[in-house]
Amino acid sequence: MPSAMQSYVDQTLANPSIVQARQILAYPTVSSFIAGGIAGAVSRTVVSPFERMKIIFQIQGPGSAAYEGVVHTLLKMWREEGWRGFMRGNGVNCIRIVPYSAVQFSSYTVMKKWVLETKNVTSLNAGERLIAGSIAGVASVAVTYPLDIVRTRLSIQTASIPNLKEHYASLGQKPPGIVQVTKQIYRTEGGIFGLYRGIIPTTMGVAPYVGINFAVYEYVRELFILPGEADPSALGKLASGAIAGAVAQTLTYPFDVLRRRFQVVSVDSLGFKYNSVWHALSTIVKKEGVPGLYKGLSANLLKVVPSMAASWLSFEFIRDVLEL
Repeated sequence: MPSAMQSYVDQTLANPSIVQARQILAYPTVSSFIAGGIAGAVSRTVVSPFERMKIIFQIQGPGSAAYEGVVHTLLKMWREEGWRGFMRGNGVNCIRIVPYSAVQFSSYTVMKKWVLETKNVTSLNAGERLIAGSIAGVASVAVTYPLDIVRTRLSIQTASIPNLKEHYASLGQKPPGIVQVTKQIYRTEGGIFGLYRGIIPTTMGVAPYVGINFAVYEYVRELFILPGEADPSALGKLASGAIAGAVAQTLTYPFDVLRRRFQVVSVDSLGFKYNSVWHALSTIVKKEGVPGLYKGLSANLLKVVPSMAASWLSFEFIRDVLEL
């Protein structure tokens, strides 16, 4: 770098305001918050087609065969809606996932720091990681849940599911956007309670999912650290994130199905009528069998594996840059 340019850069970095800003960004909670938000947006955009496909599979009732198989569904989405079909709902999903992921990662960092300082240890055990991750999951859901329910409605409103497509076509207008859907839910489905419909099964699923994800990631991550190194390679971080996401999602997937069903229970054309979490669980098993609780799992794993791999790698990279 030319000496004049180097001198300018050095003077800029030495500016008290710049130094203070860098110190703030380097604080673990702040860097985790920013890195978590960026990681969430990157990971969800990469796997948006699989995310929408999973939601469509989940809200198909018994006997519905409009969407069958991963390849068939992806091709159907492309034929009917083009690339917009792959990205439908991703805008609100990113709006939701940035604060969701930011709160999740920063909450885990806070909990981890508190446990380490309280117990005066250098690392958490498996149980402590699980609990800290679960608390982080609950916090992130509480902050962003209304955006999640809006995203679900946006994802399905143009799908070729019997009754659903005819319902929107009968309205004689374009499907509503983020603001319109939010207002509609608020005005016609019980105000703020409508925007939080399904939060109980969501929390039941997210808390253990996030806990398992963090616990498995940190455990597997240590296995990928080569002798003499402080951190695993980028490939090791990708593999750790993929394994953590796959394990966590498979173990908690039925709660994700319950969440989606409750989020669309007020859409009469779909025919879902559940009085409670247990009633929904028993009804699905009775009408659709145990496989009904795992509808969309294969599509979701295709999404979760690369999503979590990209999320963890992005998070660690951005955090390391901020903490330099």
